[in-house]
Amino acid sequence: MVSNPASAPVLFDRALLRVRQNRARRLKPATFLLDRIAEDMAERLGAVRREFKSAADVGTPGDQLRNALAGRFDQWAHVDLPIAESEPLPFEAESLDLAVSALAFQFVNDLPGMLTQIRRALRPDGLLLAAMIGGDTLTELRQSFAAAEAELEGGASPRVVPFADLRDIGALLQRAGLALPVTDVERIMVRYDSAFALMDDLRRMGATNVLVERRRLFTRRATMLRMAEIYGERFADPDGRIRATFDVIWLSGWAPHESQQKPLQPGSAKVSLEQAVKGKTKP
Repeated sequence: MVSNPASAPVLFDRALLRVRQNRARRLKPATFLLDRIAEDMAERLGAVRREFKSAADVGTPGDQLRNALAGRFDQWAHVDLPIAESEPLPFEAESLDLAVSALAFQFVNDLPGMLTQIRRALRPDGLLLAAMIGGDTLTELRQSFAAAEAELEGGASPRVVPFADLRDIGALLQRAGLALPVTDVERIMVRYDSAFALMDDLRRMGATNVLVERRRLFTRRATMLRMAEIYGERFADPDGRIRATFDVIWLSGWAPHESQQKPLQPGSAKVSLEQAVKGKTKP
């Protein structure tokens, strides 16, 4: 059952996101995160002892992931995430062995509904493997903007999107009906000459502010300059360069199948936890 998009909070302006991503493609794109994730995804899939014949990429911007996985599947499809989330993904039920996605899910308003649609599209024992931005990503920029606005404008406005954490994502995988859910986080620290260099990279990633509740007026020059000063004061290394955090959450889950491992039934263990800890098991 797909969740009702009307009941999900609308945090992101997905039409604006499409505009920003198109602008990034016209500029010289900043693809270092996508390059790394595509390479990591190829390695993770290489470690799975399973042949996937029919695969689909859900919403990944750019060609990096497609290039990294080229030639691995008999059938490969790429679908953009719809601007209107009431529009379903174009997949037939049980039509895919594998669904992948990179740097797309963090901008989905109804992520539970999206995961449920993907679960429905997977054949039994089919795999979802995705990477999304989450956790403490851009915490330095968020804190610096909040401090500058509080100091000069009397209050902070939404600047950096709210990111899901690891436990949230694990719970959503289970809620979507995916078996054997696994999540982990990779923290990537990137250094820049200034906060303005970081913001330029975000523009060239198509990842600037698309919150529905974003501030609609241009930021005052004094506020921008003070933000950059605070960023340098709080988050610079001894050489003067600043740090920016990017937390990449990896998530995977399988469409249920009878061959998969099942958790033990409560009370079925032959050895108590106390015995195992104390090493008192009988030979």
